[in-house]
Amino acid sequence: MKHTKLIYSCLISLLLIPFTGCIDDFLDFLPEDKITSATFPENESDIKLLLNGVYAQLREKDIYNQGLFGFGVLDGATPNAYNWGNGPIAKAGNGSLASGEGDMLTFRWQRCYDIIARSNNLLASIDKVELSDEVKSTYIGEAHFLRGLAYATLVESYGGVPLILKEISTEESRQLSRATAAETWNQVHSDYDIAIARLKKEAPETGRATIGSALGMKMRAYLYQGKYKEVLETVDKIDALSVYGLFHSYEGLFNGKNENNKEVLFDIQYMEGENSQGCFIDQYCGTGTGSWTRGSRYVPTDDLVNAYEMADGSKVDPENPYEGRDPRLGFTVVLPGTFILGHQFPNYIYAGGAFNHPGNRLKHLSTRKYRVQEEADLPIAGQSYLNNIIIRYADVLLSKAEALIETEGSIDEAIALINRVRTERDDVKITTLPTGLSKDEARAKLRNERRVEFALEGLYWMDIKRWKIGKEIYPVHVYDHNGDIIETKFPNGYLEHYDLLPIPDSERSLNENLEQNPGW
Repeated sequence: MKHTKLIYSCLISLLLIPFTGCIDDFLDFLPEDKITSATFPENESDIKLLLNGVYAQLREKDIYNQGLFGFGVLDGATPNAYNWGNGPIAKAGNGSLASGEGDMLTFRWQRCYDIIARSNNLLASIDKVELSDEVKSTYIGEAHFLRGLAYATLVESYGGVPLILKEISTEESRQLSRATAAETWNQVHSDYDIAIARLKKEAPETGRATIGSALGMKMRAYLYQGKYKEVLETVDKIDALSVYGLFHSYEGLFNGKNENNKEVLFDIQYMEGENSQGCFIDQYCGTGTGSWTRGSRYVPTDDLVNAYEMADGSKVDPENPYEGRDPRLGFTVVLPGTFILGHQFPNYIYAGGAFNHPGNRLKHLSTRKYRVQEEADLPIAGQSYLNNIIIRYADVLLSKAEALIETEGSIDEAIALINRVRTERDDVKITTLPTGLSKDEARAKLRNERRVEFALEGLYWMDIKRWKIGKEIYPVHVYDHNGDIIETKFPNGYLEHYDLLPIPDSERSLNENLEQNPGW
């Protein structure tokens, strides 16, 4: 249980309320019972309130069709998971998405611009308050980090977007045009660079950004653009901090008792409680318990299971397909015959299967990662306290390995980095990859390693798009426990324009200058 956490409280709306009247000399009176721009912010506590309001926008308040930064939600749009709903995430993963959809499609756009607007408000307000240079610098660094995070999410999802770097009016916002993808990425790096220059190794409070957070996200931005030389340079800066390393237990990474460990560069903080500080992930994506509150909405597929190797390098025994596999499989997926909560779940649909929501036709597999596994600690709906890890050190190692492979660097050095992920934890010991691999062989090993290491963490969606492998892997069939096909993802094949989401129609209706992405 967490005792100390940064509470991402919702930001109180800033209301400018003119109050004039024919009183004496038509004096303007400032209301004493409301926050106004004339009285707010007044001190550091107010600036911190503004900052907390930006961080609050990172949190998932619902899990059905949103998915800003990960969990199993975005994996529902990949071969890794089956989404038994019919929302935009499922449609983004099977080729039926349209620009008129709501939920995830509009949520990503609107939530990112909320983060940008709140960051801009903080930057515009900070000079109104007397702060020490060091404290002021930290707040400015965090605001730029969070704004960079939002622009990175936008450009990854939609391509180039309007750049808003100061507070503007509603009418001004409706006149903006899209910047190019290159210009948007430049803004991402500009924000991260300011953050890197101002943040320190340790955050003022748990959960706030550090220089390691900013360097890690800058590394990922370079990775997603295929700028591998810059990836290597940024990894060197991360390692020079001497702060991060692999946590000793892969299973333990996703246990609330071990949060904020040395592998985490940045995460989104949650806590148990009734004030919208918890998360719904454990209820909607976790294994069922016979209660509707654990809905198993995003469920691992056999396609994902097949990506895990045998720990000793041998071939999978079709008669016992789950025995002897890479231990990360069992830490990520509830497999047939798995014991959870000290006993097998009651009311199984068939012997040895996972008890998923009745509406989910995939019955034999379910999600274990990112769910509370201690029966006595099962939180009620919306109060899961497990943090969402946005970037961790395993990503640093595998990003460096990918960069070495793609820049004609040492393949053997890249393989050594991959082998660290495969062998250095106490609970993950699998056969090391051999040296002497060709570039194509090493690339294939690296890509599969990323898939299984970060399974159900929301990264595979972007990996598919940036590697341009959609045409190679789709169509993908999703099978139920009887071996019958229940869904085919991209049944007509994957088209290039799927690499970007469409600009939401709802946004284009407000601003005719927002050109639609090609193909949509």
